[in-house]
Amino acid sequence: MGFEITDFAHDVLDRSREIPVVVDFWAEWCAPCRVLGPILEKLAAQNAGRWVLAKVNTEEHQDIAVKYKIGSIPDVKLFIDGTVVDGFLGALPEYAIVKWLKNAIPGEFDDRIAESLDLLKSGRTDDAAFLLEQVLEAEPENEEAKVLLGRAIVFTDPGRAASLCAGIDVTNELYGTAEALLQYARLFGKRNAPGLLAEAPVKTLYLDAIDSLARQDYDSALEKMIRVMGEDRAYDDDGARKTCIAVFHFLGEEHEITKKHRHAFGMVLNA
Repeated sequence: MGFEITDFAHDVLDRSREIPVVVDFWAEWCAPCRVLGPILEKLAAQNAGRWVLAKVNTEEHQDIAVKYKIGSIPDVKLFIDGTVVDGFLGALPEYAIVKWLKNAIPGEFDDRIAESLDLLKSGRTDDAAFLLEQVLEAEPENEEAKVLLGRAIVFTDPGRAASLCAGIDVTNELYGTAEALLQYARLFGKRNAPGLLAEAPVKTLYLDAIDSLARQDYDSALEKMIRVMGEDRAYDDDGARKTCIAVFHFLGEEHEITKKHRHAFGMVLNA
């Protein structure tokens, strides 16, 4: 797919009245430009329909570079309705560009996702799931909607929650939540098939902890998992420690239950 402009007024200014245009000002001699360019092209392909990429070679279009005060390159500018509304300088890493795009270009379903997040925080998981299903029907690759829907259904449909959260990019700010949900799903699978767990003195306690987690009794789940850590740290591939971290992440560091158990977790972890 070609991204080089042939007519700036048409390819950027007019087009930006229909869809946001990310403009990459670059040149052949610029090494950072050669690093940034493929990242922008990849992201443009992934976000087709949300924004488009236009590349402007500053050696070939010096008049445009002067008009937009392009000094050092690469210089990326976002055009909406024929006007520069945002931008950045230099070859940022992909995760930083993704974050910039998310903040700079409002998504069609941002309001619905924000509403679903408020519903999750207030415990209205069914209502949140209904909204998120609508988002994913329209945007099947929306990773934020995938993870939030996984959060809404992990206690009722852990298998689907796991499929939604598998493959979330490590650069995504919700990656930690996705990993926590995958750990929950793994545990609930073992709760339904306890024969998958090795026989050991802590097995009953470990299953009790999983049962507490499935009932969303986080206080009891953490207390039991920390005991398992103290008695048999290696059990289920360090499963108790991984579960504590998952719960802490799921609840958030400022949650009262996280704060209550963080110290005991740290003491056993470092013993």
